[in-house]
Amino acid sequence: MRIGNAAAEQFQLDVYGEVMDALHQGRRAGLKADDPAWGLQVKLMEFVERHWRDPDEGIWEVRGGPKQFVHSKLMAWVAADRAVKATEEFDLDGPVQRWTELREAIRAEILQHGYDPKRRTFTQYYGSEELDAAMLMVPLVGFLPATDERVVGTVAAIEEHLMQDGFVQRYTQHEETDVDGLPPGEGAFLACTFWLADNYALMGRHEEARETFERLLALRNDVGLLPEEYDTQEKRLVGNFPQAFSHVPLIDTARTLSSALAATEARAAEGLAQG
Repeated sequence: MRIGNAAAEQFQLDVYGEVMDALHQGRRAGLKADDPAWGLQVKLMEFVERHWRDPDEGIWEVRGGPKQFVHSKLMAWVAADRAVKATEEFDLDGPVQRWTELREAIRAEILQHGYDPKRRTFTQYYGSEELDAAMLMVPLVGFLPATDERVVGTVAAIEEHLMQDGFVQRYTQHEETDVDGLPPGEGAFLACTFWLADNYALMGRHEEARETFERLLALRNDVGLLPEEYDTQEKRLVGNFPQAFSHVPLIDTARTLSSALAATEARAAEGLAQG
């Protein structure tokens, strides 16, 4: 939206990583690696190189002013990572050494400033104690494996502080925080809950992953559509409807669960063969 939406005037660093990843995944799936698309990516990377340290409003389009959101830095890392991999996997021309150094610099800064070692969790922004369910993306984009203690700790913190009746809220909300710029209180965010199911599956917590997925599927209306959020108190669908941001992770989680099941079956078959 360009009218009546404050996000039209905001800086959202994360979108550059999302575009870079989408084009990279497209090439892996067999889409033609044409020159105009790669030329666009090189220009996107020039912007990321100049602006990845800038504060932004982040994935949640907050109204409390720009901050150094850790998820935004994570997606800047994704942009650099996919740029490097594009040169390696598809022999595309670009300043690979510079991009590699950028990728490592972003990674080091995230681990230094975006992770709280005392509480064993990634935080919402540098130096904060707030939590953000967007950090469930850490293993999903390949930054760290799901079994890494920093991911495990983040999942545990989100389970303890952002879960409501089996669904996940976007971020910490209380009277003292001014991050959102809005009064506290909203429905659980369905995309975040799908991301939690993905983390469960990648951790080997398959039963919890399936239970979470099925809980989400049960919210669909009579034609299979989902909203943006779910009000766990009133037991009703709320927010934008229908919401692509809920349906895309539904597909992703279904694929993750299928892959996890196939891997488990393969290991079982291998064990039987060895036995």
